[in-house]
Amino acid sequence: MQFAMTFDYLCPFARNASEAVLNGLDDGRDWQPRFLAFSLSQIHTGDDEPDVWDEPANKSGVLALQWGIAVRDNMPDQFPSVHRAIFAARFDHGGDLKDEAVIREAVTGAGADAHAIAELVATGSPIETLAAEHTESVAKWSVFGVPTFIVDDHATFIRFISRGDVDDLQRALELLTWTELNEFKRTVIPR
Repeated sequence: MQFAMTFDYLCPFARNASEAVLNGLDDGRDWQPRFLAFSLSQIHTGDDEPDVWDEPANKSGVLALQWGIAVRDNMPDQFPSVHRAIFAARFDHGGDLKDEAVIREAVTGAGADAHAIAELVATGSPIETLAAEHTESVAKWSVFGVPTFIVDDHATFIRFISRGDVDDLQRALELLTWTELNEFKRTVIPR
């Protein structure tokens, strides 16, 4: 099954979904995911403010997205471990994703070459990719947040409560092919 999924390292639900996708791939699921970067900071940028890709310094999550994109596009075999590590830097260790040292430590801990990734980020290509992916997601699929799954050009925003649960994701993917379902939202989360 082919699908895309938006992510931003600032969102715990994007982490839950990303880990479910990666766990499913580790389990041998026949999925062909495409991870699309989406900036939550951009969504919260005012109309009179510059886009985050025009002034990325000190915009929450933007630096981390650039590092993730650089690895995804140039070192795809290392993307799963780096992707997990950047989420862990934020949610397990309380790291500030505006701090390059936090990101460097995370990617190094995941076995990636932080210096090589920093050089890729410095080219400007990852920030251009972020702008393109975010803009396309909004224009083409009306994406407003993460994680949003795109299957056959239909986009669905999903928040998984459980972290990394492959069975939950499989159920959701099966529902995503059902285009007659417009909205399914719990009014209260059962706990």
